[in-house]
Amino acid sequence: MATIATSLAFLSALSLAPSHADESTFRLKNANGRDLVATKCITCHSLDYIPMNSKFLDRKGWDAEVRKMIKAMGAPINPDEAATIVEYLSKNYGRDNPPD
Repeated sequence: MATIATSLAFLSALSLAPSHADESTFRLKNANGRDLVATKCITCHSLDYIPMNSKFLDRKGWDAEVRKMIKAMGAPINPDEAATIVEYLSKNYGRDNPPD
């Protein structure tokens, strides 16, 4: 019985470990929409996805990416939120505004 309890305690501790072995140190620029991007985007992927794509995505590209996340990946983002996210990403991380 003690072995089962020990095993359960160990498995419970593992479930508290970070899900990403290599946590991102990337920080979003402070602007309107930042909190929405942080809460919606991080549910499916690391924020590192943003600077990786900012080199080549303009407003149209970010719009396509957000729509893909909603339609293909099932991201829980409503149309108003999508517009805010696209606005934030294109203004702060568009092809012409790469991360610092």
